[in-house]
Amino acid sequence: MPAFRTPRLRRTGSRRTTAGLLGLLAALSTTVLALPGSATAAPHTATPNDVTATAHTAAAGRGGVTHPRLDWLGSTVRAHEGGKPGNTPAPSLVAQTPGMDVSGYQGNVNWQAAWNNGGKFAYVKATESTTYTNPYFAQQYNGSYNVGMIRGAYHFATPNTSSGRTQADYFVNHGGGWSDDGRTLPPMLDIEYNPYGATCYGLSQSTMSQWIADFSNEVHARTGRYPTIYTTTDWWTTCTGNNPGFGANPLFIARYASSPGAMPASWGYQTIWQYADSGTYPGDQDYFNGALDRLQAFAH
Repeated sequence: MPAFRTPRLRRTGSRRTTAGLLGLLAALSTTVLALPGSATAAPHTATPNDVTATAHTAAAGRGGVTHPRLDWLGSTVRAHEGGKPGNTPAPSLVAQTPGMDVSGYQGNVNWQAAWNNGGKFAYVKATESTTYTNPYFAQQYNGSYNVGMIRGAYHFATPNTSSGRTQADYFVNHGGGWSDDGRTLPPMLDIEYNPYGATCYGLSQSTMSQWIADFSNEVHARTGRYPTIYTTTDWWTTCTGNNPGFGANPLFIARYASSPGAMPASWGYQTIWQYADSGTYPGDQDYFNGALDRLQAFAH
């Protein structure tokens, strides 16, 4: 298992998720999705019908209405850290392999169009907390595989609702597995700003670090792979104290700028970079940090 170190305690950030979500839901009346075969996919937008998860709300015990369909990989990032929609990154000296990440928000994805546009991999949201599964998971996970992509599943974490081990088990039991077929990416933990309240979910830095370690260790015990961790440098610093003890987990960094920027303390480089939340592909735009043969090796 990865070395886990208790971080030095520092004051947890008190920033809160932008309160404009409900206003956005009231203002928009149609869901904008990428047209099949289109060259440019539309950015995420929301409709009032997206906020319907009554059972999820009751089970999560967070109070108020939850919206797991609106909680995708990076759904909180631009509100907290800024960045340009459809950002185009600067050229890299290392070959980058293009891909994407999607969730139930995209619905049925035209995978053939994404493949034709050069997409080589996809991460697909499988679960959130212990009460939500992506209703489009099979179409997205199997569909991307069937056109030739390397694909993997991810879990949107809510560390204030249940333990890391409990959420890891729910994830693995509902699509978050792994097989050594050269076409399946390691399972992934999406740990980012709380879309429902306090940035760090009310957890101290040491408690958050332990939650992530518990999730990681359980996924490893169940699948044989340590999960990729999706986060931002700012969130990791604020909510784990920039914990350096997760180097065994591949890093999926989010930053909508010309470069990935400074890495969190556990990592010297990113494995995957989410550089934009709209662009050529459905969902978010990603680069694997290497050529296609390196991506294939990463899947083994």
